[in-house]
Amino acid sequence: MPGLSATEATARLKAEGFNELPRTGKRSVVRLVLDVLREPMLLLLVAGGAIYFALGDLGEAALLLVFASFSIVITVVQEARTERVLESLRDLTSPRALVIRDGERIRIAGREVVRGDLIVLSEGDRVAADATVVECDDLLLDESLLTGESVPVRKLARAAGTEAGPPHTGGDDLPFVFSGTLVVRGSGIAEVTSIGIRTEIGKIGQSLSSLETETPRLQLQTRRLVTTFAVIAAVVITLTVLLYGLYRGGWLEGVLAGIALGMSMLPEEFPVVLTVFLAMGAWRISQARVLTRRASAIESLGAATVLCTDKTGTLTQNRMTVARLILPDGSQTAPNAATPPAPAFDALIETGVLACAPEPFDPMEKALQALRPDASAGWKLARSYGLRPDLLAMSNAWRSTGDTCSVAAKGAPETIGTLCRMSEGELDELRSRVDALAQEGLRVLGVARADGDPDGLPESQRDFSFRFCGLVGFADPLRAEVKDAVAECRSAGIRVVMITGDYPATASAIAGQAGLDHARILTGAEITSLDDDELARAARGQTGFARIAPDQKLRIVNALKRDGEIVAMTGDGVNDAPSLKAAHIGIAMGGRGTDVAREASSIVLLDDDFGSIVKAIRLGRRIYDNLRKAMSFILAVHVPIAGLALLPLLTGLPLLFGPVHIAFLEMIIDPVCSLVFEAETEERNVMKRPPRAPDEPLLPKSLVVWSALQGGLALILCGGVMVTANAWGMPANEVRALTFFSLVLVIVSLIFVNRSFTSSLIEAFTRPNRVLVLIVIFVAATLTLSLAWPAAAELFRFGPLHADDLAITVAAAVVSLVLLEISKYPLRRAMAGELDHHQDSAASPLR
Repeated sequence: MPGLSATEATARLKAEGFNELPRTGKRSVVRLVLDVLREPMLLLLVAGGAIYFALGDLGEAALLLVFASFSIVITVVQEARTERVLESLRDLTSPRALVIRDGERIRIAGREVVRGDLIVLSEGDRVAADATVVECDDLLLDESLLTGESVPVRKLARAAGTEAGPPHTGGDDLPFVFSGTLVVRGSGIAEVTSIGIRTEIGKIGQSLSSLETETPRLQLQTRRLVTTFAVIAAVVITLTVLLYGLYRGGWLEGVLAGIALGMSMLPEEFPVVLTVFLAMGAWRISQARVLTRRASAIESLGAATVLCTDKTGTLTQNRMTVARLILPDGSQTAPNAATPPAPAFDALIETGVLACAPEPFDPMEKALQALRPDASAGWKLARSYGLRPDLLAMSNAWRSTGDTCSVAAKGAPETIGTLCRMSEGELDELRSRVDALAQEGLRVLGVARADGDPDGLPESQRDFSFRFCGLVGFADPLRAEVKDAVAECRSAGIRVVMITGDYPATASAIAGQAGLDHARILTGAEITSLDDDELARAARGQTGFARIAPDQKLRIVNALKRDGEIVAMTGDGVNDAPSLKAAHIGIAMGGRGTDVAREASSIVLLDDDFGSIVKAIRLGRRIYDNLRKAMSFILAVHVPIAGLALLPLLTGLPLLFGPVHIAFLEMIIDPVCSLVFEAETEERNVMKRPPRAPDEPLLPKSLVVWSALQGGLALILCGGVMVTANAWGMPANEVRALTFFSLVLVIVSLIFVNRSFTSSLIEAFTRPNRVLVLIVIFVAATLTLSLAWPAAAELFRFGPLHADDLAITVAAAVVSLVLLEISKYPLRRAMAGELDHHQDSAASPLR
């Protein structure tokens, strides 16, 4: 075969381009920054920083601008990650290639391979492009990169003068090889049919580049909350300035009062707390050997309703083992490290090992050799007989030191039975045994042995007088942790769906072992005949899919999303990357997974432990619960802060709280106190409740009412202190200090009220939380410093407080704590009823 000429190759390279994925244009840093600056949340952060800067409070201005910069950095990093996905694909699609041109074999860069080239395939090579096999000798390829299946597939050459038909991955005895796959045995020559983006792996790259990662629901909800509060704050600021100017004649004072009131209502803590919770959540989950590439995915994982999982390498170990040994008389054993096979199985094991290549690439051959690594000791390989299209068996002839010859064969059981010259009845019995093993998800090989003449070995395996030695069943064993993890997912209301490219019988067997419903497995052929709406209906309640192509995985994920599910998807191969990226939460296996899968995912399991997914779900639910508590607390705190800033406008009292007091409360005490909730332990029923409804708001009406009740009581108490102290004739500086201290202590009391809605008040004080202890010490030290340090007292314009004054502040906090604790009991039932309406009463901290 002369192959293409150099001239033809150059012309095709010029006309069709290089054999690689195209490099998409990247946005500049300036363009990225401008795109981010259009986000409402970031605009509020920048606007808040500008207000602080205008007021001369450089520290607070710098803090807000740091958070703004942080958002920009995250976006730039995400853009870089997308580029790395495509770079990983380019590396896979451009290995070195041995081609035949002008009748000579030359090695060129994979990117220079063109359509029509003849590429030479040898053991250990990675295929440079999609091609059709025209010659082969015992050719076996690992296509797990595309199919996700660990068992190599056998290739046959295209019959001369015939059309090969449309290429597709998976399945034995096909003439198609694909870019990025690995030759594990044999050799061959193939004619290139597709390069670059037209290859199967190129199509995956195109799919990846066209997919947009969805904005997390939590971020969208937080953005809506911030925008709503910002609009309300703008209206209130305008009204405040007009009221001051028109009725009190102090336009400048009105502007200052408006700024203070507006700052008290701007919820800049929401994005701050969201960032802190997700960052801390990513750190906590990393302790469980789970890498969070996008922190927001932790929250989404806690809301997942469906977990789509690959079989090979995810539910199973992606490592073939000998699961069953069966002798001709029907006796069988399941070998393992603890109980080695009985001596009766020695001949079967030895023959099976001798039928393998001396240094095997094939996973099944490796599994056999692991049973008896020294089986070939004392033997020398005399001749090998490879698989042929008409004889699906391979044999090795071995010569011993005593000059005797033994021939070991393995292959398709029926072929081995034919070589052993079995009768039709014996073959029927053999088929029955093989079918029974296949129903258990095992792949079965027959093993036979014969004596040979070392000096006159025949040309064909058919010429030996083989004796049937038995059957060997291979399995990709289930991971030990999978069954318990699946059971815990079920108790948490999460449906586990297995999606595999393997055969239905194997998929059904693994599903049964994992504890999944395996009564009916939907196949790729059946999916092909369904449109998107029909697929969405078929996927509803389905727990298993088999013989699924990469594009069908993506269709299944999209169908589940269209049906309102929150989809988590696990995988480890290139074929999984599009569905990993399209899912709400993509979970890649870090140890065995490809770079492309890891880059397309939002969570990576560093130890490939399926049980770690359950840990991540548990943490996701805990984080969401605690975040909801924190948001409710912040909302409650805003009521007395805004109310005390507004009270002087309504009562004619002197303006007590200025921007510095509001900034101190909101940007220091409020967010810091919120950290207490991040450190709260999970609720007892966190994994025994259904996922929250996808459309449920971050703060449902029940929580808003509860927050308003807390904030209203705090406002009444602190406002009462302010009005009473002013009526008693206390100086303005002392009234300011007394009211401020009362407010801070009441805020601390709200922390204890919101820690748990199921435990008693005593437990709220005794439940371990080291962060809470540190926060209480911090608040006490800050208040003491603001009074005792003259510079701080002058900055806040605080007057001295006496023991009886401090007793009043403590009394306000105690009254708040007791009244709210009592009010939780009747309110809890009403709030639980509303949350049950959302199918998630337990997802709220109000449970």
